[in-house]
Amino acid sequence: MMRFRYQSHCYLPLRREAIAGIFVLLFPVFLPCLFTPFGHASPSTFSEWNVPKPRHLPLLRSALQRESSNGEQSDLWTPLADQGWRPCLASVNAPSALPQKSEGYLQVFLDGGLNQQRMGICDAVAVAKILNATLVIPHLEVNPVWQDSSSFMDIFDADHFINVLKDDISIVKELPDEFSWSTREYYATAIRATRIKRAPVHASANWYLENVLPVLRSNGIAAISPFSHRLSFDNLPSEIQQLRCKVNFKALVFVPHIRALGDALVHRLRYPPGESEALSANYLGETTDQNDKQRPLKFVVLHLRFDKDMAAHSACDFGGGKAEKLALAKYRQTIWGGRVLNSQFTDEELRSQGRCPLTPEEIGLLLAALGFDNSTRLYLASHKVYGGESRISTLRGLFPLMEDKKSLASSEERVHIKGKASLLAAVDYYVAMHSDIFVSASPGNMHNALVGHRSFENRKTIRPNMALLGPLFLNKNITWLEFRQAVAEGHQNRQGQLRLRKPKQSLYTYPAPDCMCQA
Repeated sequence: MMRFRYQSHCYLPLRREAIAGIFVLLFPVFLPCLFTPFGHASPSTFSEWNVPKPRHLPLLRSALQRESSNGEQSDLWTPLADQGWRPCLASVNAPSALPQKSEGYLQVFLDGGLNQQRMGICDAVAVAKILNATLVIPHLEVNPVWQDSSSFMDIFDADHFINVLKDDISIVKELPDEFSWSTREYYATAIRATRIKRAPVHASANWYLENVLPVLRSNGIAAISPFSHRLSFDNLPSEIQQLRCKVNFKALVFVPHIRALGDALVHRLRYPPGESEALSANYLGETTDQNDKQRPLKFVVLHLRFDKDMAAHSACDFGGGKAEKLALAKYRQTIWGGRVLNSQFTDEELRSQGRCPLTPEEIGLLLAALGFDNSTRLYLASHKVYGGESRISTLRGLFPLMEDKKSLASSEERVHIKGKASLLAAVDYYVAMHSDIFVSASPGNMHNALVGHRSFENRKTIRPNMALLGPLFLNKNITWLEFRQAVAEGHQNRQGQLRLRKPKQSLYTYPAPDCMCQA
């Protein structure tokens, strides 16, 4: 027996076989009614999209009828074999005497979402090391899409950050009083001698020595804004590269309440509460003797990057009808002035090239074809899915044991992260790092960050083959057997096998060989 979640948080006892049968029979007709989003308006209240119909109904019917096996015995769950590489940060872990005199204070102003800011923080530490500067805890800008004003110290453990890096650079939480005038508002009102505004994208170490070091020496302070992606991935000393990895993989840990909530979610995924157990408000005291005797279950984290920003920028058609097409075109015009390269191509051209993000339906079909069945425990990591629950419901039909922050944690537990996109993303990142398998529906900053972090720790990560899947989903005559075979063959070497970084590629996505050594 299993719990079937319904609109009002009630639970109806249904067998998995019955659920699959219900979906096969009623899916096309009652899709909007089966899964009304918890606490949200129904799809009919939204004007910019219609309830999307399944776009791959024959495949979906076959996937819903797939037989349930003891999924955790599948080779899919086998951990990655030793690939002969180890984290290699020894040269920056050894204590080294810092220069007695700093050249001055370095400020950076970081835009983007959580993971873009995370990479910017790593680069800021590296630039401070290059310049022999004292780094001020980076300032995080309010993202225009996510509208989150969380600071560095709201997200990351600043004391841990400073302590781990104390032998590498000097870091302060705040500027001394003599420089208290150097604020974000100060630089927004006029041209300032201490602001470096035109740092090139992927600038070299020499660029900083030639252009920023003189400002530091003249003024005692330099502020770089904008800063994201302002340090090269190539032609840097090995100790600088390894320092960037040390920041990313060792120094940046989330604040205690994020880690505690993340631990609670992981615990509930591995040891699901019984039918009669309510969610506990005390997520630090949940482990019981019974849990200790219970065999921990395996789970997959799926990062479903399907927000409005992503959908609009892709310029693809997602089946929401004319209203959705017009809404996304208007959004492209508002945010990017219509300057989106993909918009000059047809939907079929984009899909044939694998340039369209996977919808919840498509990522569900991919997972089913790979061998995950309806007993798979799936944790959904996402912000706001464009199209709401009516789009997610297709995925939920394929994986009835799908959970997320809202279903696993009580409102009391979520009070400190509610409405804060960066903290919500931090919880998802934490859970993803503790999962047996991580899958990202589409490339992006969170995908890149987690692929790199899990590679560093040799954890299994499935990377969808977009170039393969686009043409497969365009083929309306493909059978389920043909689809499964093509997917299996196309993903044999995309399950976490280590890939060495190539020139211009991100160190944070490909930490080998810069930050790893062959055993």
